[in-house]
Amino acid sequence: MVSARKEIGLPRKEYVLLYSEDTRKRHYHRTERGKVIEFMVQLEVKVEGSWRPVIRYDCAHGYAHRDCYNLAGEQKKEELVLSVEETLTLADKDIRRRWRTYRARFLKGGYPV
Repeated sequence: MVSARKEIGLPRKEYVLLYSEDTRKRHYHRTERGKVIEFMVQLEVKVEGSWRPVIRYDCAHGYAHRDCYNLAGEQKKEELVLSVEETLTLADKDIRRRWRTYRARFLKGGYPV
């Protein structure tokens, strides 16, 4: 699913990419004058019929960071000393390359990273 919508006059892009029957990546970003100003990239795994976050990169709280989750729903936050655009690029590449490893660690009860 791909959509390019405008929110408050700013271009927005979001999509969900299915990696396997129970694993997907959710991507969202918004730009202003061609520059990324907001984003979220998240790996999700379906557990007992519900999509659960495994790892999420975003710039909420005013800084770029990565949130890692375990099966119990516990969360670890790591600040990334990168620009918003650099973090968005890192997030897409990291999840694309390592989703199988992150999924396996998560389903065993650990944190993906």
